[in-house]
Amino acid sequence: MPSTEAQIVESLRQARPAFWSGRGADCHSTLHLEPAQVQQAVDRFKRFAPLLQILFPELQASDGRIESPLLAVPAMQQALGLPSAMGQLWVKADHCLPVAGSVKARGGVHEVLEYAEQVAQQHGLLAGGDYAQLASEQARAVFARYQVAVGSTGNLGLSIGVMASALGFKATVHMSADAKEWKKQRLRARGVQVVEHEGDYAQAVAAGRALAEQDPHCHFVDDEHSLSLLLGYAASGPYLVAQLAEHKRVVDEKHPLFVYIPCGVGGAPGGVALGLQQFFGPHVHCFFAEPVQSPCFMVEMLAGAAALPGMTQHPSVYELGLNNQTEADGLAVPTASGLAADVVRGFLAGVFTVEDETLFRHLALLQQAEGLQIEPSAAAGFSGPRALLESVAGQDYLQRQNLLPHMQHATHIVWTTGGQFVPDEEYARFLARGRELLA
Repeated sequence: MPSTEAQIVESLRQARPAFWSGRGADCHSTLHLEPAQVQQAVDRFKRFAPLLQILFPELQASDGRIESPLLAVPAMQQALGLPSAMGQLWVKADHCLPVAGSVKARGGVHEVLEYAEQVAQQHGLLAGGDYAQLASEQARAVFARYQVAVGSTGNLGLSIGVMASALGFKATVHMSADAKEWKKQRLRARGVQVVEHEGDYAQAVAAGRALAEQDPHCHFVDDEHSLSLLLGYAASGPYLVAQLAEHKRVVDEKHPLFVYIPCGVGGAPGGVALGLQQFFGPHVHCFFAEPVQSPCFMVEMLAGAAALPGMTQHPSVYELGLNNQTEADGLAVPTASGLAADVVRGFLAGVFTVEDETLFRHLALLQQAEGLQIEPSAAAGFSGPRALLESVAGQDYLQRQNLLPHMQHATHIVWTTGGQFVPDEEYARFLARGRELLA
């Protein structure tokens, strides 16, 4: 993979895998968020836990907590050809996250809960602080006067639609042309209005935002600019810290933590990276994974480093001649979130791009090695460890951060972001394609 920024840009233009590393002298976050803000999101999830158990019986076993397991995947590490000298490979299994079946259940549910809390307080529905009473007919009648809307390629729409409709809100999801049909059907089955748009993700968001502005009782969840979404994702930090401790995985200067997260507009990986950075500081190294045709976050980072002269301030992948077409529908985003970029710019370890064929190979490899079923976009992170270890830019990053002497004690976590609710016949097609590529 290329090392200089000019070479990286050329690889991006040619839709070839590229690796960009951050944390340089000229990388500074322009928006600083305090740990107290993340803690507020953690506390909101705790307050709503009794209500969530009522609305979603599958959460009773976890006392209303929306969380996923941290899994050791030694067979997958071997299948990927990653030596034990690089450390241990793990999976943060958000592909089986309750309620919405993807990482979007974190941010999407949080924002709906925050809005519901505001509406409930305005109408005096939280007397005594008992959040379980928001499942009452009285509360649902109040919520029914309000609408929650969002623009989405799929998974965010699922999380928003499912949560909003469960509370009694009117829910509308504006979906782009690349959204999967089964996701639209699942939303409609929940009573969610699905508005289909012929354009891409950005156009669906713009259309949804414009319609919401005409209705004072409509709350629009804006994935590009929402601090509530980002903090909901960041709330995953404390739980992962606890899980690492349970598995006796130390994180410090001599035991680095590497995290590889699929990236669409950037809100979910940005929030996760923020939450982990606040706990582990320089000892966590978060890398975002993007399709070769939709590298919006890498483009945003390069633009911020002045490596893309002559382009707009927040450039689109279309400006590089790319088509934003990928089988990883949740990652098919042309322009990154400026909010997420501003938050992570100072501590993001890097971004790498992946070809669609690699997504399917790794999807099949994970099922074969570990029996885990994910969707193509959720497989993006599995290219990260090898890209880090074998690319010129990755090696340069490890040397700059003085990490090479400590790699055997490293923990590598691939964040599998979705897949639980993929229909069996759809997954069978994914698996068949992946196995054919492996043959």
